Amino acid sequence: MVNVIVIDDHPIIMDGLKNLFDSHADIHPTGFFSNGHSVLEQLGEIDVDVALLDINLPDVNGINLCKEIKEKHPEIAIVALSLHNERPVIRSMIKNGAKGYVLKNAPGEEIIEAIHRVYNGHTYYCSATQQVMADADAAHLDTVPLITRREREVLQHIGKGLTTQEVADKLFISTHTVESHRKKLMEKFEVKNIISVIKLATEYGLL
Repeated sequence: MVNVIVIDDHPIIMDGLKNLFDSHADIHPTGFFSNGHSVLEQLGEIDVDVALLDINLPDVNGINLCKEIKEKHPEIAIVALSLHNERPVIRSMIKNGAKGYVLKNAPGEEIIEAIHRVYNGHTYYCSATQQVMADADAAHLDTVPLITRREREVLQHIGKGLTTQEVADKLFISTHTVESHRKKLMEKFEVKNIISVIKLATEYGLL
């Protein structure tokens, strides 16, 4: 029996996985969570062998959450469940502890196979993800940069068209600090302007 939790804020995905698990007697769902904070609060109180983790959550970034779960509960095998199939996103999840990567539109049997494979100590990537990882013409970024909460806030306000002064006023920080965050973000994403940062951050589900 494999004890599985799901961390995803999409009701349709949740319902689909519940139905999928119902048809597999060896899969025992022990929790369904719609955000990162709730799962972190309860992980020590429930039996978990495998976690299916959505990358885009309302309160935390799934990449950061994956890292935190593995640091606190290294015995849990994590399978990323995502709409994103870009190589930097995939590699970031792997780098931060995920043992599997499955797209949300993958057949149900691939999800079940992923659970079994990672539970037995192996890795698993769905067929579409395997193709991306084998693509020699992938994006130049090796992994998705991890951005801080403050950097994310600055980026969100810039994305709304706010000036440096307006961002500073909103966040009660100096314009110099805003500019420092802008520079750091461009360095992390290896681009020369903040518009490119916003584009990449949006593509990777960081905003």
